[in-house]
Amino acid sequence: MYSEHSPHSHAFLGAAHDENARRTLWVVILTFVMMIVEIAAGYLTGSMALLADGFHMATHAGALGIAAGAYAFARRNVDNQRFSFGTGKVGDLAGFASALILAMVALGIAVESVARLLNPTSVAFGEAAIVAIVGLIVNVVSALMLSGGHHHGHAHHSHHHHGAAGDHGHDHAHGHASGGDNNIRAAYIHVLADALTSVLAIVALLAGRYFGWVWLDPAMGVVGSLVIGRWAYSLMKASAAVLLDVTDEHVAQEIRDILAPVPDVNITDLHVWQVGPQARAAIVSVAGNGLTAWQIREQLWPVHEISHLTIECETAPTPSREPSVPEAART
Repeated sequence: MYSEHSPHSHAFLGAAHDENARRTLWVVILTFVMMIVEIAAGYLTGSMALLADGFHMATHAGALGIAAGAYAFARRNVDNQRFSFGTGKVGDLAGFASALILAMVALGIAVESVARLLNPTSVAFGEAAIVAIVGLIVNVVSALMLSGGHHHGHAHHSHHHHGAAGDHGHDHAHGHASGGDNNIRAAYIHVLADALTSVLAIVALLAGRYFGWVWLDPAMGVVGSLVIGRWAYSLMKASAAVLLDVTDEHVAQEIRDILAPVPDVNITDLHVWQVGPQARAAIVSVAGNGLTAWQIREQLWPVHEISHLTIECETAPTPSREPSVPEAART
């Protein structure tokens, strides 16, 4: 097993991983309790906005449970060698699942709200508003709990071997990086979506009670579904990009800018992708005469986002030896 502090460690969990896990678990408990209260009150009062908020919160309780489970799984398998680049992307998988749940919730709320617009039902506005206000308070508390995470740096490590034939490096560079935890982001968006539906429910219920605008209750459900759907799309797009190893163009361009002025260096291949909330992996292939993986590593050391660096040096053949295959830094 790899130690988290070993030069060969592939522990790319976020710096606030354990703290975020605790916060998420507490929010799961709060959400589950409020879910029961709102669904029961929605049925008793006949409020579509309140029922939408309650069922919406029910799916959030499940999604937040997925988030909590993802944190536990990632921590439990942090040193499991079956995961080639560690478990830093487990949270992105959970975030993508949460985004799908959000999208289905938005669709369900929209369908039911349109049905209520076409076939209005009586609503106990006053009682429902009180429960919605309590739900909003719980959502605000949950949002404050989830927004308190911090991003910390990781210690630097490097490891380099000299091959028997030429400069043939095995190079790791570990550094602190900026980045987002899509798992905690998903949990936060779920809570914000709950808060939004609570606010819309309160507005609709009060308007129905004091102005007789019964239509506003389901109308607010439609508005809420559109906003939640937009959030779901944004989260799905961000987490899918990580899962599909989309190139981190910012870091890739930083690598190009650093190596461009170096004499006799030509980048022949470059890959940069996210392996954890605050960690990027990179494969850099360069061509030139007399280059070593160690020299390239020294040039790229300022790129602190890189937590796992693999360097391949293609040296030109000389008359004194046969052409060799590319000399690679393998991990």
